[in-house]
Amino acid sequence: MTQQQSTPTDSKRVESRLEIMDLESGSSRVIYTQRGIFEAPNWHPHGNYLVFNQDGELYRIAPVGGTPERINSGFANRCNNDHGISPDGRQLVVSHHDEGSAGESVIYTLPIDGGAPRRVTDKHPSYWHGWSADGSTLAYVAGRENSEHYNIYTVSVNGGEETQLTATAGLDDGPDYSPDGRCIYFNSFRTGMMQIWRMDANGDNPIQLVFSPHSDWFPHPSPDGKSVVFIRYMEDQREDHPFGRDVKLVMLDLSCGEERDLTGVFYGGQGSLNVPSWAPDSRRFAFVSYRQL
Repeated sequence: MTQQQSTPTDSKRVESRLEIMDLESGSSRVIYTQRGIFEAPNWHPHGNYLVFNQDGELYRIAPVGGTPERINSGFANRCNNDHGISPDGRQLVVSHHDEGSAGESVIYTLPIDGGAPRRVTDKHPSYWHGWSADGSTLAYVAGRENSEHYNIYTVSVNGGEETQLTATAGLDDGPDYSPDGRCIYFNSFRTGMMQIWRMDANGDNPIQLVFSPHSDWFPHPSPDGKSVVFIRYMEDQREDHPFGRDVKLVMLDLSCGEERDLTGVFYGGQGSLNVPSWAPDSRRFAFVSYRQL
């Protein structure tokens, strides 16, 4: 979700680096670097390429790097970093700041190779985060008039009436489906600290998975269902997830509940790991780190 996004006043004084983490070697490699800010890589489910956003547009790039190619998203040229690819690899979902909706974020889908966007959410603001394994349902975060906080909702990929899954005393964010579609991982501030949680796909039986003194955001389960990767702010950010903070990436082993640091501390946060970014082999995932120039 990007309603609380903070970015540097001069983005050209920042270098963005698209990295791929290899879990077997425990190391990452940079496949693309550019002055300015790009964000939020998705990995195509067939492994063909990665998708990221920059300056409101979407781009694709090969996993080995090279020159990014812009994806034609029609009028949706104010996309934020909440976007993704359908499980069958045939569609994109974007969160576009729609001028006809007071400039607030609205969810659209479009063909994977680009084309005319089709509106999904009638209400706004809505920020996409997860796509069910059967391709039928989208999970997202939304602010609505009757709620003090942003909550998690679902809706058919074809649009229609939305279903509210959470309604707590703190922000719920970052919903991402398990590979079997039975549950949703998310981060929640309901205990007074932003932590990692899981609930049934219909919102029942929420359970806290991580207990830390840090701010933990954006859990993404691996395609094989064995682990979850998330981003950890080293200092408590309350209900915010700003750009330009000390963060690291952490993996949770779902079989035993143990955590393992995947990176050292780096300059990142908003834009580093907002959306699903696992490779289909569950051995790699993509993220963005930043460097001040």
